[in-house]
Amino acid sequence: MINRTMVRTRVVQTLFAYCQDSDKTMTTARKELIKSFADTYDLYFALLDFANELTAYAQQQLEEQIGRARATHSNWTPNRRFVQNRLAQQLFENRALRKRVEEQHLSWDSGMPAVMDTYKRLVESDFYRAYMEADSCTYEDDKRIWRQIYQNLLANDENLGDALDEMEVTLDKANWSVDVDIVLSYIIKTIKRFKAESTPDEPLLEMFDSEDELQFATTLLEKAIAGHEQYEQLINSHLKNWDADRIAYMDRIILEAALAEILEFEDIALTVSMNEYIELAKAYSGDKSYMFINGILTEILRDLKQSGNCFKALTLK
Repeated sequence: MINRTMVRTRVVQTLFAYCQDSDKTMTTARKELIKSFADTYDLYFALLDFANELTAYAQQQLEEQIGRARATHSNWTPNRRFVQNRLAQQLFENRALRKRVEEQHLSWDSGMPAVMDTYKRLVESDFYRAYMEADSCTYEDDKRIWRQIYQNLLANDENLGDALDEMEVTLDKANWSVDVDIVLSYIIKTIKRFKAESTPDEPLLEMFDSEDELQFATTLLEKAIAGHEQYEQLINSHLKNWDADRIAYMDRIILEAALAEILEFEDIALTVSMNEYIELAKAYSGDKSYMFINGILTEILRDLKQSGNCFKALTLK
């Protein structure tokens, strides 16, 4: 689930916090990095469990409607299609999901406003009405409506972000509201993997895309911290007309992480590293930071190429 793009993001964030706090050690920084991955993985499970929370709330609303109908002797037949959704039932019964939710206490109690708001918008949506009013309902229809809920109602939803902020405090997590959109893409990927015959043992996504990702993450962080003075000198010596004291702190951190990766990881292509950190600058720094970072990295690597001190600089023109 967690790929190298997210790994690099987490390393930069951890390095930023480390450099801001003189009391932090390499060990505490490493622990914070590993916890950040676990927190993101917990968000994945919490958002999967949102299906159970929304279904339970829908069931509660349906029971209230049934009670009102009985009280007024109305001749009304409840439509149970949504509360009997087969994908939601599979998620409810999934052993890996239930285990993680229970172990990490991933309760939606403090996030219920988002559940209620989502249900209100759901029943008002055209795709919900089409689902509920269709003559028949296949398993693929059951999957489709949940993809639509996650894509159309939860992506970029401020109420969900506010709820996750509250849950972060309650559950001692971090970056949930920041990570929500990328984790939602993992939820969609998970839904697509389910089949009508899926059992409670259906595997969910692993924390990392490969076993090498955690090793890459911790090594990159350690190399960036250990090489801080070296990378800082390289950056300062190539600022030219730039005032070193006015360079954005995040830009410096991104540059140092990029240099650590470029100079220490022989198996990663230079263009890959350059592109990844330029994209990081676009996402987490100033509007024009990516151009500054691209320019500084290019100048540093060009000089290293000429001096023969960078095995990757040979690909630079």
